[in-house]
Parts: sequence; C-alpha cells; structure tokens
Amino acid sequence: LDALAQPRHAVRRNYPVLGRLRYLLESIRPEIRQYFIESDLEGNPISRNRRALVYQRAKGAIDSLPFGTKQNVNEPGYEFSAHSMFPVKVPPEAARITVGGPECTKPYSSSLLNVSGMSFGAISSNAVLALNLAAKKGGFSHNTGEGGVSRFHLRHGGDLVWNIGTGYFGCRAEDGSFCPDRFARTAGLESVKMIQVKLSQGAKPAKGGMLPAGKITPEIAEARGVPLGVDCNSPMRHSAFNNPKEAVRFAQKLRELSGGKPVGFKLCVGQPGELLALCHAMLETGTGPDFLTIDGGEGGTGAAPAEFSNSIGMPLMEGLRLTHNALVGTGLRKQVRVFASGRIFSGFGVVRTLALGADAVDSARAMMFALGCIQSLKCNQNTCPTGVTSQDPELMNGLVPEDKAERVLRFQRKTVASALDIIGAMGLSSPSQLDARHVFRRVAHNRVLSYEQQYPTLEEGTLLPGKHQPSPALQAWYNTWGMHIKSHNERFGA
Repeated sequence: LDALAQPRHAVRRNYPVLGRLRYLLESIRPEIRQYFIESDLEGNPISRNRRALVYQRAKGAIDSLPFGTKQNVNEPGYEFSAHSMFPVKVPPEAARITVGGPECTKPYSSSLLNVSGMSFGAISSNAVLALNLAAKKGGFSHNTGEGGVSRFHLRHGGDLVWNIGTGYFGCRAEDGSFCPDRFARTAGLESVKMIQVKLSQGAKPAKGGMLPAGKITPEIAEARGVPLGVDCNSPMRHSAFNNPKEAVRFAQKLRELSGGKPVGFKLCVGQPGELLALCHAMLETGTGPDFLTIDGGEGGTGAAPAEFSNSIGMPLMEGLRLTHNALVGTGLRKQVRVFASGRIFSGFGVVRTLALGADAVDSARAMMFALGCIQSLKCNQNTCPTGVTSQDPELMNGLVPEDKAERVLRFQRKTVASALDIIGAMGLSSPSQLDARHVFRRVAHNRVLSYEQQYPTLEEGTLLPGKHQPSPALQAWYNTWGMHIKSHNERFGA
C-alpha cells in the first residue's frame, strides 16, 4: 500500500512487489558483477587481475602466474618491454633518486615508488597510520594529500611530502589565504621532507578537494583549520599566485621558509602552452620548482564531478611525455625531477612510466588495495566496508594499522624489486638508463611501435629562443601540439 501511495517511483506504483525487487537488485548489482560476472581482465575502474596482484604481494602470497599470460597480445593497446640477450643484476641502491635543484639545501633521497596524495578525511586515521608506519619501515615517502599534516601523519615519523592545495590547509590564515608563519612551523618538522603545491589533479582538474560535512571530525578540523559541521570544498585556484612567474616565485618562497627543502608542483597537464609558459618562467626568473608531479586524467579521488573525472585532464601517457619534452626542449630537465601518478600497480607499470620520462612514481589506489580496499566504490558515502575511506569509528575499527602497514610494506618492496628485475632483463643497470625506446605498444593488429616512435624525444634546448632547429622529433611535436606550440612561439620568440 505504501508503494501505491508514494509519488516518486512510477515502477513501484504500478508494480509494488516487482518494483521493490527491482530496486533491491539494482542496489546489489555492482557486487554481483564484481564477484560473479566480470572476468579477470574486466572491472572498472581497476581490473580484477590488477587488484589481485596487489593483494597477493601485500599478503605475501604466491604472485606468480601459471600457464602463461591471459593478455591478448595481438589486441591494440598491448604493451611490452624489449628484453636483452644479456640481462644484468640491478643493485638495490639504484632504486633511489635524489630530489633537489640548485637552490635546495636539504635534498631528499626518494624511493622509486611512493604513496601518492590521500588526505586525512578522504581516508581514515587508521589508514593514515598504516601508510605512514609502512613508509617509516620501508624508506619511502607518504604524501599527505591536501588535507594538511595531521597528528596521525606524525605519530610514526615516516617521511612526508606535504601537499598544499588551494585551501592552504595547515598553513591557512583566518580568511583562507596562505599564512607564511603557519607554513614555516609545519614545514620545519623533521618528518616533512618535501613540499608539493597542488595546481590540479587528474581526477578533477580545476576543482579542489571535496569533503562533505558528515566526514569532518574534530581531528580533521584541527588538521585543516576549518570549522565543524560545514562542507569543506577547496577553491578552484590558488590565491597566492596568478600566473607562471608568480607561481615559480611562490615555490622559491616556500623553499626559503622551509629551510631549503625541495618544493614542487603537482598538476594534471591541460593546455600545453601553459606548461611551456611555466618552463619559460623558470628560465626568466632563474628559479622554480625542484620537481614536478604529473598526475594523469585517469587518476583516482574520493569524490569528483562525473564529467571532470571522465572527460577533463590529459591522460598520464601524453601528459608525462609532453612534460618531459617541454623540460628537455627548454634545457631544464637535468635540474627538475619528474614524478608521475595514475594507475600504476605493478613493476611493469613503474618501468613503463620511467621510460616515458618520469624519475619516480607515486601510487594511491594500489596502496589502498594493499590496505584492504575491495573497490566497493563507497569512498564518497562514508560507508567504506574496509574502513579505508570511512570516518565511522565502527568501520575504521576493522582496519588494524600495524597489520595493514606490513601489507603496504610488502607490496611496495615486491613491486620495486619487480621493476628492477625488468630493468635488468632489458640489459640495463639503472632505471636512469630507461627511455621510450625500451617499451612498445601495439597500435593496430599488424603494427607495433615503441613509445619513442609514437612520442619522439626533443633535442635538448630546441625550444629555447634562437635555437629552434628543425628535426623529425620537433616536426612530430608540431604535428601533435601544433596550435599550442604556434601560440607559444609567438609569445616567447622561439
């Protein structure tokens, strides 16, 4: 009778019993599909075989593959690396890089694989504790996400990359603007090793963090410097700078306030001309970031507008290659380290990303799977069944930080070891020797190209004014980004 009287659902009014059953089946459709219907190579946003690899390594279970690959090697999109007839052993110390440009007095030794940005608020306090304990034990960095440095980030003393977004959480004045004094106090902490200024992220470029009031606890409000009971949505852009020159000077200011620690920008590449403008601002001012973190449009988040996640932001492959070439072409690549993030779950994922131009990689969702995430897709509802993204104390209680830290640690170590094994199989003795010639992609059923053939590397300095020399690589650059490069040349006289 209630179904007949209610005005909202036509199906339930016309078919009271079957209509209710229809809504029940619809509510459990994702679980039915994930557990009973999809194959190992299916599943969105992350396929079952990728999740399974993370689970196996995190648990210390068997992660070998029986009976051969399940991949269709003749399908467009299939990727593989070029191995050598004479493989070598890559030393473990090759899995670290030093981050810090000429103006940096406290450079940081970074692992090849680190925890990407996930804010306290987007993930639970127990998840933060587990990730940071793993980072402490494993010698890799833990990015705070834009939600600030909380007490949970500091408890175990793991290395932190402090992510500063448009809300300036943790270094925020009463009016929401940047506060130098508050920044200096937190940046001076021993655990804070690098500072990352977030210009944009792949899952929602031009949108800030989105944390509903229901997920804001007193601890989150303390870390962010915001009131309780109000949605916490970051502005779409920074108020501390308005153009590329102001941005690089802001990076210089943060480096000075932090006592000389590495400072970088995180961005999802959008308009190529703006990326080149940032490079030229570095040249003209003589200062700039120590590193760039390139986030692909396929990157994850706890909550984002559907259109922004699906249709805005350059995918990692193109964004990373464009950034690498922009830095090489302007002569800046040797002084700026490049990190990359966006669906990196395996040793091959690490190797492919390094070959495309990164020095190291960050991963968020892989670390979430290592914590026990089952991809229930409840991140934005505060009902995560594993307690990874929920602030509900009862759900958080299911995540035991000490146990999950060991899982994250095992996954990180085994994935880095796998990456080094692949690099050695290619006959290379160091990740720094990788380039786009070493990884191939099938672009059609009867055609395979290396990434160097698809995205040729520019000659060093070729984008500098007066050094614009014709070359096949530069012609390919023009063919891909011609309209943007033409605008860039008119602006900078290249």
